[in-house]
Amino acid sequence: MILTPGQQFYRHGLRRMTGRDIDEGHRAATTLELFFDLTFVTAFGVAAAQFAHGVAAGHVVPATIAFAISLLAIVWAWTGYSWFASAFDNDDWLFRVLTLVQMLGVIIVAIGIPALFTSIEDGGELVGEVMVVGYVIMRVAVVAQWCRVLVDDPRYRGLALGNIVSVSVAQVGWVVFIIAPISLHTALPILCVLWLIDLSGPAITEVRSRRRGIGSPWHPHHIAERYSLLAIIAIGETITGTLASAQEISSAQGWSLSTVVIVGAGALVSFSLWWAYFLLPSAPILAVRRDKVLPWAYGHAIVYASITAVGAGVHVLGYVFDHEFHVSTFTAVTTVAVPVLIFLVAIFVLHAWLVGAVPRDIGHVVAFAAPLCAMAMGYFDLPLWACVLVVLASPLSVVFSYELWEWRTLAAQLDAALDRAH
Repeated sequence: MILTPGQQFYRHGLRRMTGRDIDEGHRAATTLELFFDLTFVTAFGVAAAQFAHGVAAGHVVPATIAFAISLLAIVWAWTGYSWFASAFDNDDWLFRVLTLVQMLGVIIVAIGIPALFTSIEDGGELVGEVMVVGYVIMRVAVVAQWCRVLVDDPRYRGLALGNIVSVSVAQVGWVVFIIAPISLHTALPILCVLWLIDLSGPAITEVRSRRRGIGSPWHPHHIAERYSLLAIIAIGETITGTLASAQEISSAQGWSLSTVVIVGAGALVSFSLWWAYFLLPSAPILAVRRDKVLPWAYGHAIVYASITAVGAGVHVLGYVFDHEFHVSTFTAVTTVAVPVLIFLVAIFVLHAWLVGAVPRDIGHVVAFAAPLCAMAMGYFDLPLWACVLVVLASPLSVVFSYELWEWRTLAAQLDAALDRAH
């Protein structure tokens, strides 16, 4: 049946959910995917704000644990939806409704994050029921999507069944986990086991399906774009952290040199993180080396967590000037410097993994050394604004080295990687 332009535009009803063409031209993120991503702005923001407050209140280790749990839940829920949509999105009304269910799950997760932080900081019984309920809602919706593939596309029934079983088993574990009251010390090992099941299941299923010659039909350029869009959302949290920090400082002492430096540094850090991230040649490499995707995808969890933590760290800078808290210069600088360093190391490793070569230039030496120098300066209680400028030198050094000379090396490495693939 040939559809008219009007019928193509106003398509409706249910459609078979079959694998999409991995070589489809001009494949880009849909408006529904962009709408879906917006709900994660709230989740990232709540996690970052709670992390910043926990550090400022002196609960550095508990806040870090709660932040890691929160970010892992947020990122993995997003991952499950995004990979499925890249491979099977048919944009019918049921797909949209199940996407809405997942969006509601994200909101519930965000609602439950503060209680998780509080319970871990108190050190008593772990309180994560609301957050886990939101997470399970999102994952069950993914199972429902895979059930449609199981029925509609015989080619991918093995893949669909593997994902249905692995994701369902993990969700049963999460449900059991929230039914019984568990102390924090008992809960953490159980959490590690549950996350191991939840994280490894889809990867094992994908590897087995690929060995049979029927891997998931995700689109390389589309999935690279989806990951870059979430990176932008995470980077937006650094702007939010900068605004919160500026409000804290200006309320405490008005506009001063410290205020101007911290606000300017926060904006520049976010911009340089964006610049550094988009030096990754994700799409061109994944298009010719689909086997590179799993470490690349899992590595992005560290990228997103570190970016969000940078935003929280910039927020902590403002708490230094709040007399209700007692945040040392060393603590504040470390909260920014460590995630900046982790981000740049993660990007460095991901780039090396994609192209099979390691960048060697002075820019990366400065990038890795500057956060450590800033923390040393903070330890000796040097001015906060000076420490922040040294941290800023870290990502900026990557930008400057790229523009001045490193672009030639990166271009040669990408060309060589593409030649080897062909």
